[in-house]
Amino acid sequence: MKNIAILYICTGSYVKLWQDFYVSFEKNFLESCNKEYFVFTDAAELYGERNNKRIHRIYQENLGWPGNTLFRFRIFDSVRDRLQSFDFVFFMNADIVCNEAVSEEMFLPSEGELLVVQHPGYFQKKPYEYAYDRNRKSSAYMSYLEGKVYVCGGVNGGSTSVFLHMVSVLKKRIDEDYSKGMIAKWHDESHINRYIWENSNYRILSPAFCYPEGWDLPFDPILIVRNKSRIIELDPDKVRRQIRKVHIWESAWKRLKNIWWKMVYCCLGR
Repeated sequence: MKNIAILYICTGSYVKLWQDFYVSFEKNFLESCNKEYFVFTDAAELYGERNNKRIHRIYQENLGWPGNTLFRFRIFDSVRDRLQSFDFVFFMNADIVCNEAVSEEMFLPSEGELLVVQHPGYFQKKPYEYAYDRNRKSSAYMSYLEGKVYVCGGVNGGSTSVFLHMVSVLKKRIDEDYSKGMIAKWHDESHINRYIWENSNYRILSPAFCYPEGWDLPFDPILIVRNKSRIIELDPDKVRRQIRKVHIWESAWKRLKNIWWKMVYCCLGR
């Protein structure tokens, strides 16, 4: 039987998402494996922990936005020694539920591989349209001639040694960037996309494994990303910043740049 560690962060009001996540994963996710949950939270108690010794509650200060997502590799690195005995380690966003049975064959990568999921918002787009970090000062920087796929930050993992190596590399990159006043465009997601461009040892799954609730995609939803605004109160400052980023992306100069790179890609036959 394979041993699986699941990493989960739920500080502040996000703890409200834990029960549905846990119940759905106990019922549907890798039933043939031994699963243990490493839950980083500031909550005094978690649903199920009194009756399940496989739930490990680890105190984590609420770092706010974007700290809780930006510094998640630092958080994971804090339990590195406790993860070494597992065959695979996976991170799951707090707002995910497992909608149907997931077998080993459906999900697990090969030994020595990472596991990533194609982003549901970009699976039909060209690389020049991907939301890579285009800032040359960022260690997550991707040029318009780089990249083959854009993956989401909400579901990833892999063989333990390979995943922990990625954790070490990205923790260092993010810390170094932050010391210089630099934050990647989409935080951990930007860094993961840079990392898999540099390292091809990964299994990639379809957006069925990160399917936003309410979307209409040509996939049967397996891991659903819930609309968390129905359950918890979102940080209004975070929402405003996200909207501002979307507006920046959709600005006229960005659209012109995409047209230019589309022409370049056509000439290159990509």
